Formats: sequence, C-alpha cells, structure tokens
Amino acid sequence: MNNKILKWSITVALAGFLFGFDTVVISGANLPIKELWNTSPGFHGFLMSSALWGTVLGALFAGIPSQYLGRKKTLFWIGIFYTISAIGSAIAADPYTFAILRFIGGVGVGASSVAAPTYISEIASGKNRGKLVATYQFNIVLGIFIAFFSNYLLKGVGGSNDWRWMLGVEAIPALLYTLMILTVPRSPRWLITVKNNVEEARKILISMKIPDVEAEIIEIQKSAHIGESSQSVFNKKYSKPLMLAFLIAFFNQLSGINFILYYAPEILEKSGLASKESLFSSISIGAVNLVFTLLGMYLIDRLGRKLLMYIGSIGYILSLGLVSYGFYTGASSGFLLTFLLVFVASHAIGQGAVIWVFISEIFPTKVRAFGQSWGSGTHWVFAAIITMVTPLFLDKDNGIFGDNPWPIFAFFAVFMVLQLLFVKFLMPETKGVSLEELERRLIKE
Repeated sequence: MNNKILKWSITVALAGFLFGFDTVVISGANLPIKELWNTSPGFHGFLMSSALWGTVLGALFAGIPSQYLGRKKTLFWIGIFYTISAIGSAIAADPYTFAILRFIGGVGVGASSVAAPTYISEIASGKNRGKLVATYQFNIVLGIFIAFFSNYLLKGVGGSNDWRWMLGVEAIPALLYTLMILTVPRSPRWLITVKNNVEEARKILISMKIPDVEAEIIEIQKSAHIGESSQSVFNKKYSKPLMLAFLIAFFNQLSGINFILYYAPEILEKSGLASKESLFSSISIGAVNLVFTLLGMYLIDRLGRKLLMYIGSIGYILSLGLVSYGFYTGASSGFLLTFLLVFVASHAIGQGAVIWVFISEIFPTKVRAFGQSWGSGTHWVFAAIITMVTPLFLDKDNGIFGDNPWPIFAFFAVFMVLQLLFVKFLMPETKGVSLEELERRLIKE
C-alpha cells in the first residue's frame, strides 16, 4: 500500500474521530443538563437529539458541496463546524442556545459521514478499500472511547459545570484536524469525472504510484460516461444501490446502537450501578467497541462484508435478547453489562465495520456523493428519532415503561432478525471488486 494513500486516508478519517467524540460526549452531560434546566422528558429528548437533527441536515445536503466544491473543501468546513460547536455548546447559557450549537456540530458529523468515506473510497484500490474506508469507522470508535474516558476523568472537575469541560475539550482535536486536512490533495476520480481536470488528477495518480496511470484515467473516464444521461441519484437505474444503502443504514440504527451509546450511563444506572461506576463502565463499552472494530478492519478485506454482517447479526440477536431478558427478570448488573458488551462487540465487527465501506462502494463516482448522502441521511434520520423518543421510555417517573427498559431491547432484537434476512437474500459481496466493476454489476442501463 502506498504510504501517501495511507497517510491521506488516515488524515481524512480523523473526521470520524470528531464524529465519534461529538456523538457520545453528550452522554456525560445527559443527567447534569436535565437537572440544570429542569427539562421534561420530551424537551430533554429534543436537547439530546439536537445534534442528531443537525447530522440529518449535514448528511442529506453534504452531497451538494462534496460534489461541486469537492471532497477536500467540504472536509475543511466540517472541521470549522466542529470547532464552533464544541466551544459554543460548552459556554451556552440556556438550553435553546445549547441546542443550536449542538445542531451545528451535528451538521459537521452528518457531512463527515458523506465526504470522508467518499474521498477514501476514491483513492483506495479494490484490494485495500475495505480496510482504508474502515479507518473512518475505527476513528469513530476511537473518538467514542476517548469521549467516555474524557467524561470519566472530567467528572467533578468543574463541579456542577463539569459537563461544560466535557463538551469544550473537543475544540482541541477539531482545530488540529482542520489544519491537517489542508495537507491532502483533491480526489483524482472527482477531478476527472466532475471537473474534467485530467492534468491535476494525473499528477496525483502518479504520486499514488498507480502502475498504469493512463489506463486508470481511461477506466475512470469510461465509468463517467455510464452515468452521463442522468446526474440524479434518484434515476431508476440507481434503484438497487439506493435500496441497499437505505436498508443497511435503517438496520444500523434499528439495532439500538445510538440509543445505547447516548444513554449508556443512565442504562447502566438502571442495571444497579452508581453514577460514577456507570461512567467508568461506559469506558468498557468504548474499549470493547475499539478492539472489535480493529478486528473488523483486519477481517473486512479477508472475510468480506457479508460474513461480517452475518456474525454481527447473530451477535445482535443473542445479546439484545439476553439484555431484554435480564432487565425483565431483574438480573445482576454484571449480567447486563456483559451482554451489553457482547452487543457492542457484535456491532463493531459487523455493522460498524461494514456500513460506511459498503455505502461508499455501491454508487458510481458521478453520483457517489449524493448516494452517500442518501445512505448517511437515512442512518441519521432514524438515529435522531430513536434518540429523541428514548427519554419518553427511559424516564424514571414519567417513562412509558417506568424504570424497566426491557421492551426496548426486545424491539431492537426483532429488527435484527430482519437484518439477518436482508444480509442473506439482498446484500451483495463487494470485497476486492473495483469501483468501476461494481458499477457495471449494480447499475441498470
């Protein structure tokens, strides 16, 4: 693997670190802001999901700047959004300002889930594309782990305002990322298919040490002509990639992963752990997520996308079923934490490792940014809905299920059975196939 490609991929993938950190750091502020602003379950759900509604906007519309301004320029502005959000939400004086600033950070998260995998998939070879795009997912879970760890370390540092430190510390990596993204080149596939700038693309391909640069340029140009009749991703010729992207993103969130990550301390407290213990146990969730994501990255180009999804789906069904059973029967906190960790491991090696790789592979270059927006937008719409309604079920005094969330876990387990059927009957294997060959297989002329 060319060292420059690896360096550029890792740099771009750092957007995932900010994605993971920003998404989960709010878990440390969950209970403090509920007490500070005395929020009702419904309004608290709105505050907790405000960033996620930003991700919906960012994901759905990031295809536009990513396509017309370029992947690199879009990634730079994502860093700016993260920085503004981190500082602003940390000093917010009221819940409405807090929600607006979290929303801005969410726009960055959503846009990064479009631009970063798209860029990496376009500079990677078929042989290494899985592991390189998966560096984005690795950075997401690294950010999640660091956020849980950071929250634990900062607990009590600022007294009742410790949550402000938890949120504000994100500004440091956000600023570093914004500067680092200036060092990567523009995507050569984007330069050829969108800007028709073959000269700049040729220079980048040469620096990437592509064996036959001219043959690569011709192949990319041929691919561009396939989609020339329509630039809309919603043309019927793209119906299969659209369906696949929607379903993998839909099932990703109907696993309950964001519900568990956002509300981990509260869920663990319901299992019988004290507040400080629940924050510490959240670190174990982040650590397991990190280790099994590394395993997924190692296996994705060896075993393929489908086998990892099979492993993850079966793990989901078993772990969610047993967590539901454990809450229903009043099992020990150790039992519940064990199978929550099995759930996280199943996600990390399956959906977590596969989703951003798979969506970035199945659309042609001409519409890849828009296709990525479609899949990412689907992911974030359901993430926002689930996070927003969760307090209505979890709240101790006014929650629909009182103080026992077992029906929520049973609900997610049922959907994971449906995911298993999706993998079996609908999901194609994309391992080791060039983007141009995948286009020929999936696009109906």
